[in-house]
Amino acid sequence: MAENATRRTVLLAAGAAALTAGCGGGDGEGRGDAGRSVEATGGQELAATSDIPVGGGRIFKAEKVVVTQPEEGEFKAFSAICTHQSCTVASVSDGTINCACHGSRFRVADGAVEKGPATRALPAERITVEGNSIRLA
Repeated sequence: MAENATRRTVLLAAGAAALTAGCGGGDGEGRGDAGRSVEATGGQELAATSDIPVGGGRIFKAEKVVVTQPEEGEFKAFSAICTHQSCTVASVSDGTINCACHGSRFRVADGAVEKGPATRALPAERITVEGNSIRLA
């Protein structure tokens, strides 16, 4: 029984540490809507701003993130996992993020469903944009 309690304690502590790290600190200044962040701190570099076409985007399959640029200089990030049946989205074109599995399309501006069968928007992801660099937050 003591072994199970110790294991549970370690798992709970690890979960709490992950939540704390994910929440981060700070006062929230510099954060935009829909996952956009312009804070100077950032994680893994995804791309240069010039790599993301205006009105389009780019999928980062390994990171399970899609980064879009709905308007010049405005960068957004969303989960690359379709909310219909968890397929990874396949392309970004004509203002939508497209899932090839069942045809769902999501708007590059806000991740909202443009065409089903998906009924829920793609969740926003946090990125930082500093100079010419886009990073995971």
